[in-house]
Amino acid sequence: MKEKGATLNAYDIDGIYDKETFDSDSYLECMLRHFSATIYHPVSTCRMGGLNNKTAVVDPQLSKEDIRLDMSLLIFGSGSAGAVIASRLSEDNDVSVLLLETGGSELNNDNIRVPLRVGSLQLSNEDWAYFTVPQKYSHQAMVDQKSYWPRGRVLGGSSSINYLAFVRGSRHDYDQWATEGCTGWSYKDVLPYFLKMEDIQIPDLYTSPYHSRGGYLPITETRVSPLPDIYSRSATELGLKTVDLNGQDMLGYTYMQSNIKDGERYSTARAYLRPVIKRTNLHISVHSYVTKVLIEQKKAIGVEFIKNNRKTQVFAGKEVIVSAGAVNSPVLLMLSGIGPKKHLEDLGIPVKADLPVGENLEDHMMFFMKYKINQSYTVTKDRSNSMTNTIWYELTGKGWNSFCGSEGHIFGQMKDRNKNEPEWPDYQLQLFNVAQDEDFIEDGLKLNLKREIKDQLKQRGSKNEFTMLNVLSHPRSKGTIRLKNADHFDYPIINPNYLQHPDDIKVLISAVRKSQQIASTKAMKEIDATLNAFDIDGICDKDAFDSDSYWECMIRHFASSIYHPVSTCRMGGLKDKTAVVDTELRVRGIKGLRVADCSVVRRQVSGNTNAPCIMIGEKAADLIRGKDTVAEFRQKIKSLKL
Repeated sequence: MKEKGATLNAYDIDGIYDKETFDSDSYLECMLRHFSATIYHPVSTCRMGGLNNKTAVVDPQLSKEDIRLDMSLLIFGSGSAGAVIASRLSEDNDVSVLLLETGGSELNNDNIRVPLRVGSLQLSNEDWAYFTVPQKYSHQAMVDQKSYWPRGRVLGGSSSINYLAFVRGSRHDYDQWATEGCTGWSYKDVLPYFLKMEDIQIPDLYTSPYHSRGGYLPITETRVSPLPDIYSRSATELGLKTVDLNGQDMLGYTYMQSNIKDGERYSTARAYLRPVIKRTNLHISVHSYVTKVLIEQKKAIGVEFIKNNRKTQVFAGKEVIVSAGAVNSPVLLMLSGIGPKKHLEDLGIPVKADLPVGENLEDHMMFFMKYKINQSYTVTKDRSNSMTNTIWYELTGKGWNSFCGSEGHIFGQMKDRNKNEPEWPDYQLQLFNVAQDEDFIEDGLKLNLKREIKDQLKQRGSKNEFTMLNVLSHPRSKGTIRLKNADHFDYPIINPNYLQHPDDIKVLISAVRKSQQIASTKAMKEIDATLNAFDIDGICDKDAFDSDSYWECMIRHFASSIYHPVSTCRMGGLKDKTAVVDTELRVRGIKGLRVADCSVVRRQVSGNTNAPCIMIGEKAADLIRGKDTVAEFRQKIKSLKL
């Protein structure tokens, strides 16, 4: 610089810095205070910081979640009922609706879209993946005698990861609810809501008074292979009628009805939320883990939830609706101080209401039987993943990928059934058209089987076989859901108490006998249907093959959940001590709080539980709004003998 003659061109402004010695620190401070200016780089006005940093505005994920939010209606759980409720409530422009979901978007996993990929959704990010405690009377072939329970943790809840069977249940199910004090929930009362939800796309049923068109949920008939027609002929040989399982009478054989359209899954997220996602009064927050309901003076005023590692409180001007399912709804209530008094006190949770939350747990059990056939009618990994099938599916929505594996049902009754029982089915036989070959047993059969048993089953697998699922429709055994502790991140203690009641064994053996009759018909002999016995070393080999004691032993080893837990926040009449909610789904003793999902089911229904749960969501929305939106459907069924 000296080579170039560089010298300081001092400001030398009259009256400025002339009291300071030139080039001293005090001189430079004076100059800085007079002449320094911005270089236009402002930052940190919404400062980032950790959870306990009081100077922070946003968390490390750049999310601001501690602002007090006020909404008209809060819904926790976007599953089979919750998504429906959010969609219906937001039809009213004068309310604001916030839907909180622990999981993420269903669009993040393309396997949700493709029905046959349902197995890959189990034990995935979209699955809570619960396990029960060791079972005393069942699951003897399972690791630690525990049952695996997949439950949806994603928009759409379990409707995004289930097997897509659309079964309303028997009229006698709902009439029994009404008989036991659930006024307004008889079959005549709930049928209009089943009609409202439905867009039937089965031409033979277009004119049926038991079906409707124009609803959010498309219902189609699943027929991918020749097997359901063979199944139908077999049933006819045994004197069983072919029926519409969602029609007048479900006893007999029925083709599978599913909420599938153009070969793709229609969860409640896709059917109910996606069409209305842009409503300005509907707010959906994913990855939002609700930890408790905020209760003041016996009134629910909001919820606390965690998102991006930050706690947030949001407040409801009208109501809080819990729709987190048969596991998480009772868990949230208990964490909030609503539940069995002693249980909560033992965990140090202040009691807000002493109610039988988590009691009366019921679940369907299934016992599978495999039958070899001489035709390639069943889906395998190789067949479904073939280039031809994949291209055909993506172009047409048809082929193996367009169904979940089930193509038909038989609903039946025991010969020696109790005459005092309602005329509902005692069991369900579900035709599962997936070969239990080596690939399926290793990757698709997620029953928590012991390794040595799974290896032996793989050796006996076949690429040409179908499976009959023998399902217990109305279990007598009841269980509980309890908190492990007061930590909202710990999984609960689930004890279904499977097969504790001897009648459950009797019904399942009766179902096994009916399965054997089906497999022995002329129609089945045409494809050489032959039982592929388990024959596992050291299991049930002390009992004579095909004796009742043999099948009881096999059932106690291999029967497992078919993933339909209900009744943990049971609905009941005013004086019913087993009830958590009243017939308008209001939690007893707490104002402004409802539960609406399969946890409120009075008694287990005859069939898969997704459709009843959607119905509960539809009816709950009307109860909350104080509206009657099904008058036209009530008029439609007026002439039916209900």
